[in-house]
Amino acid sequence: MTKFYHVDIWGSREDKYSYLNENDFTTIEWKEIFPTSPFYLFIPQNQDLLAEYNQGWKITDIMPVNSTGIKTHRDHFALDFDADVIRKRIEDFRNLNINDDVIAQKYRLPETCEWKIKEKRQLLANLLNWEKYFTRCIYRPFDIRYYYHHKDIVERPRQEVMKHLLEKDNIALFWTRPLSPNYEFSVLADINIPHQCVIGDKMSGAGASYAAPLYIYPDIEKDQYNLFTERTPNFSPNFISEIKAKLGYIPTPEQIFYYAYGIFHSPTYRQRYAEYLKIDFPRLPLTSNEQLFKNLAKKGEELVKLHLMESQQLNHLITKYQGEGDNSVTEVTYKPQQQRVYINKTRYFEGITPEIWGFKIGGYQVLDKWLKDRKKAKRSLFFDDILHYQKIVIVLTATLNIMEEIDLIIPKWPID
Repeated sequence: MTKFYHVDIWGSREDKYSYLNENDFTTIEWKEIFPTSPFYLFIPQNQDLLAEYNQGWKITDIMPVNSTGIKTHRDHFALDFDADVIRKRIEDFRNLNINDDVIAQKYRLPETCEWKIKEKRQLLANLLNWEKYFTRCIYRPFDIRYYYHHKDIVERPRQEVMKHLLEKDNIALFWTRPLSPNYEFSVLADINIPHQCVIGDKMSGAGASYAAPLYIYPDIEKDQYNLFTERTPNFSPNFISEIKAKLGYIPTPEQIFYYAYGIFHSPTYRQRYAEYLKIDFPRLPLTSNEQLFKNLAKKGEELVKLHLMESQQLNHLITKYQGEGDNSVTEVTYKPQQQRVYINKTRYFEGITPEIWGFKIGGYQVLDKWLKDRKKAKRSLFFDDILHYQKIVIVLTATLNIMEEIDLIIPKWPID
């Protein structure tokens, strides 16, 4: 039977060359590895933990309607902080009295093999209900932008999934599959259409962001027979059968969603299964302990309300906005001893601990990223922006506390 061996050599290029010059096949300290289905990875893995991890349900098997977030290929045009600005762009784009070259130059719209400006402008100009496609997109963590969701503007609108979030009473789970050891698995929930980089930038190694809505709505435009059909939970029949077998009953869709959200926020879950979360979609362990299920669902619900900015905790600010001068974001500087985040030379947020300043979701250091995106856009903060940033601090602080509480609730691993 064929055997496989592995060794890691760390250091500079010179160190590696030196090691190889001083050793040969017989002197290198090889470690035997056992590549297994489905990935057959040629790296060492904890086989006991892998078997344990594989007992959980893969999220794509739980929620079969899913995809990556939307990819516009022209974020600077399809999204904006200001609703009036994006409306003016679309109005200009539809106005065929304006030359194609003028529109392309003014809005920096290069053509691709799939997207030709003349064709797309003509199609959108002929669209009678063009105004209904203005909506909102969660662009980065806690960063909601105005967005025009139409296939003539957005090259990959992921309509098969996103249609269930458009003007619907719904919520979606987002997750990443990190491609680099520098990034950790993360999840987030929101009611808005997600960008494919909402919690992970694929190009940086954090992995693309995937989304699965909680509910699936009937397509009444294509099938009139579905006119009175109610929405259905986005859970596979096999998964529902399994959870019923575990608990003796079927919880509400929201309870299941909250339970998963709680588990995925467990620090122990993320650490224990870290190497598998980098190569596969997250897997959800199920419990037969009804009280444990309810306790975790309760914590998951608290997290969801926080992340949707609906929690009552947001009414009690824990930071102050201080200093004099204007509110333009021209620099982003953190001073840990003073617990201050400066947005320019004189204006700052005070009361932000180093732990919260460094808090990451997916590939982003949340507080830093939110401000730097506004610096890049040369924006000034309005009252609502300042308040929103202060609320993000509350959200991150409470999230960290709840994550610790979740680990205290779970009596042992693996969960049973």
